[in-house]
Amino acid sequence: METKLTTLLNIKHPIIQAPMFLVSNTAMVIEAMKSGIAGCIPALNYRTLEELKAAIQELKAAKVEGGSFGFNLIVNKSNIKYKEQLRVLCEEGCDFIITSLGSPEETINQAHKAGIKVFCDVTDLHFAKKVEGLKADAAIAVNNEAGGHRGKLSPEALIKELKSNLNIPVISAGGVGCKADIDKMISYGADGVSVGSPFIASVEAGVTQEYKQACVDYGAEDIVMTERISGTPCTVINTPYVQKIGTKSTWIESVLNKSKTLKKWVKMIRFSIGMKATEKAATKATYKTVWVAGGPSISHTNAILPIKAIVEKLTN
Repeated sequence: METKLTTLLNIKHPIIQAPMFLVSNTAMVIEAMKSGIAGCIPALNYRTLEELKAAIQELKAAKVEGGSFGFNLIVNKSNIKYKEQLRVLCEEGCDFIITSLGSPEETINQAHKAGIKVFCDVTDLHFAKKVEGLKADAAIAVNNEAGGHRGKLSPEALIKELKSNLNIPVISAGGVGCKADIDKMISYGADGVSVGSPFIASVEAGVTQEYKQACVDYGAEDIVMTERISGTPCTVINTPYVQKIGTKSTWIESVLNKSKTLKKWVKMIRFSIGMKATEKAATKATYKTVWVAGGPSISHTNAILPIKAIVEKLTN
């Protein structure tokens, strides 16, 4: 299937293997590229800049025709590593960067100088028009069926609104678990899709077997929203642990969030706690102990499979 996304990234299928915190790794992306799609990793999955640089070099060496690789950057103040991560990406080179949770202006300017395309997460037309004005190469339309931090609009409503008002490609994120879902997003006008949750239960994913098996065992009805990860509502599997700790912010966070001055600092602290997964696992909800996953798409995950087999399911 040829779309604006396949042309932009020179890939065979209009699919981006979405960046997933603590899940995505080079093994996943290498297999994604071999399967003719694009793969993306959160820069925050690497604790040091040297580790990030090594990952880029590994992916450059493994790149094949018909595949593409990129990295996700959190571009707001909660990510104190952002500017240095951007510098390394521009110096080492990659095919694309996906920006999240902040203004992408600096990333777009620096990445374009290095010949790197920039796609920006958006949840509505207001922000989509902003990133188009900043010369983003595409908008990632994060809908209300996405895993992790999701939008409020349905896939159909968001895709159609953006396609009617933007001149840049629109890539739909959320609600894809099988080929029929991809065909549906394309029929709404999407130029490609970003797919995350189906790849968690992959042989190559960098998470525990328990997390992978949870994606097989649980269904769409088991997905709930929690504020206990990053301060921004996030979708997780409703495990007994999630039920025990609850899904709402602590009372002090709720009070401080009402202050415009203090709100950003509260989010930074909560985000920092989420990053320190192994240190806080015993007492706080982190990505290591709370399993992040999408909505309806999880219902199509019925076995732990190699990336190659998952891509074949999505494209055949």
